[in-house]
Amino acid sequence: MPDEPSTSSAGIPGASAAKRNEWLDPSQQRWGLGEVAVGFLLAQALAVLGSVVVFSAAGWTTSSQVPMWAAAVLQVPLWGGYLGAVYLAGIKGRGVAADFGLSFRPLDVPVGLAAGVVVQLIVVPLLYVPILRLTGTDSNDLSAPARALADKATGPVGWLLLVLIVVVGAPVVEELFFRGLFLRSLQKHGLPDWAAIVICAAVFGAVHFQLLQFVGLFAIGLVLSTMAVRTGRLGLSIFTHMGFNATSVALLYLSA
Repeated sequence: MPDEPSTSSAGIPGASAAKRNEWLDPSQQRWGLGEVAVGFLLAQALAVLGSVVVFSAAGWTTSSQVPMWAAAVLQVPLWGGYLGAVYLAGIKGRGVAADFGLSFRPLDVPVGLAAGVVVQLIVVPLLYVPILRLTGTDSNDLSAPARALADKATGPVGWLLLVLIVVVGAPVVEELFFRGLFLRSLQKHGLPDWAAIVICAAVFGAVHFQLLQFVGLFAIGLVLSTMAVRTGRLGLSIFTHMGFNATSVALLYLSA
């Protein structure tokens, strides 16, 4: 018999209280914030090491010299650290799919992509209206980091690599680590859902190390974290993340 939707304080329609308690039970899953810390530190260390090796081998001194293919290669150690932590945590529990909600439903695709477009085109610009006025910052500065990456995309192959990095790879890896391992670790250690959502979104925004873009990253982080909590799965948040990033890439392509 299928599980009945839960309307308890867990706030996860479609995910039964029994299933939620199963992955929150420390006796069932031995993963937690320790794996999150190890994953983050490992990802950053591998990213720095990879950059040092590649820059030294190629003789580059600034990031502007890095071509798109190298930018793609440099994502591998960063993502490897994140995914390594998720995988090791899954081994301690029931597996990545079961413990971190890696499952999909048909509606995740249209709903998620549409939500991502709306957040990118409407929500984020509205949030920045007062910020730009108060700080006197040019709106072009908001897209500067993304534009710097897009400038490396020369020709069809370059744009294909950009799409694979930004629209496909980043959403999958980041959702598994932040909305999968990190968010659920916060919940597992007793934080109420609203606090786990806010903390996860804040950390997600902060680890991009882009001060001006923090508000937008925090906003999409809130949306993605809320989706993960409300559905009990990562499918919707992954496609929303893809829609958000794809909109940014499309705008950059049209303005190139």
